[in-house]
Amino acid sequence: MPSGEQIIVAFDLYGTLLSTDSIAKELAKHFGDEKAQSVAMTWRRYQLEYTWRLNSMNLYEPFSTITRNSLSHTLADHGLELDDSSIKSLMTAYDSLSTFPDVEPALKAVKSNSGLTAVVFSNGTNRMVETSVKSSPDLGPHASVFSQIVTVEEVRKYKPHPDVYYHLAGKVGKDKSREDMGKMWLVSGNPFDIVGCRAVGMQGAWVDRAGNGWTDQLVQGEVGKPTVVVHDLSKIAEIIMGH
Repeated sequence: MPSGEQIIVAFDLYGTLLSTDSIAKELAKHFGDEKAQSVAMTWRRYQLEYTWRLNSMNLYEPFSTITRNSLSHTLADHGLELDDSSIKSLMTAYDSLSTFPDVEPALKAVKSNSGLTAVVFSNGTNRMVETSVKSSPDLGPHASVFSQIVTVEEVRKYKPHPDVYYHLAGKVGKDKSREDMGKMWLVSGNPFDIVGCRAVGMQGAWVDRAGNGWTDQLVQGEVGKPTVVVHDLSKIAEIIMGH
């Protein structure tokens, strides 16, 4: 990489900066702690499954719609019901998810590093992500770290479709060449996202907070693995700069 050229670091939002598990606190108000954990996990699973199924069918629904519909699916699976007002409150809470504890020091380090340009790169709608980044109590104070917010809404496809990563490249002034794609990093706690970015030539930093190691076997060889594995985000700026 030429001296002085900025390294683009794209941070996934849900499951990387924001903990989708934190919605369980809101669910617990309705169902109790134990049931809330199960509902939260299933909700997230269906949310992702819906995006992949839509990609496969070449269809698109906004992430906000997917999030609400996957909640309805989850409640039905658990034999639970919520009135419209409660569902609306949960959707509002989804815009204020808690960050992981390692996020604040990581973003401070990124901000102080002049060689990195950070962006948010998310499946969420523009409104959802703007609200989460700029208005949430946890993430809002660090919104200035990000030079821009890039979502899939304009592309009308979801990760890990190649077009969403090429869309990111265009937004940050890169093209689809392997050379340019290789100058961008994705930081994500979602293995499917890492495999997707690696397939188009990007560098991928997988955040393995659970410490379980890389187990995804979809794509064999180095292209199917993260460039680096970190157990938290605290040293992500240093690791990327030193790679």
